[in-house]
Amino acid sequence: MTFQEFLNIAFSPVNTVLSVLLGLSVVYWLFTIITGLDIDVGLHSDLDVGADTHVPDGHFHAPDHDPSAWMHFLKFLNLDIVPVTYFLTLSLLITWLGSFYLSYFVPLPTWAGILILFPLFIAGMLITKVILKPLNPFFKEINHKGEVSYAFLGREGRLKSSIQDDKIGMMEVFIGSDPMTLMVRSQDGTKLEHGTKVMIVDEDLDKRIYYVQKSMRY
Repeated sequence: MTFQEFLNIAFSPVNTVLSVLLGLSVVYWLFTIITGLDIDVGLHSDLDVGADTHVPDGHFHAPDHDPSAWMHFLKFLNLDIVPVTYFLTLSLLITWLGSFYLSYFVPLPTWAGILILFPLFIAGMLITKVILKPLNPFFKEINHKGEVSYAFLGREGRLKSSIQDDKIGMMEVFIGSDPMTLMVRSQDGTKLEHGTKVMIVDEDLDKRIYYVQKSMRY
């Protein structure tokens, strides 16, 4: 394969987006290695996802009692242990390799190549889970050390999703200059809208849930 062939396949209509994302991932990791800084990629939703991401480690934390299919899927992929940035980068690389070599050996129409990206990405995530599984004890130790040093009770932040009654939402707080996203519920069930400034008034450390009420300071 010549370099020109490589470029033609890497930046074909099917692979261009993947190639650009992979290039950005490389830039991200180079920046992280050189500067020692970790850029927070905010992953949140207005849906009741019930995920707790302690950002700079980038872990999802899902309580065992949460019946959400989405949370069970995240736990199945070990994203409550493995940092999201590691997982997504490796999944993207595997997906890109699969699409690249498929395009090289089995040329497909553009529409077919795009459609096959979805099963390739699913396969990439499953392969990533297997590859990173031996590192789970290491990631668990990092996560454990990162959690016990923070006390969130009494801290203020803003909601990243609306909450009401028993609905679980997301709240962003800052520890120094580091943003951290926590899983929260309304203390008394009162509806609190996205963007509301709230204070943590109670916590359930076993379930990793924090209870909040509207902050009285503006």
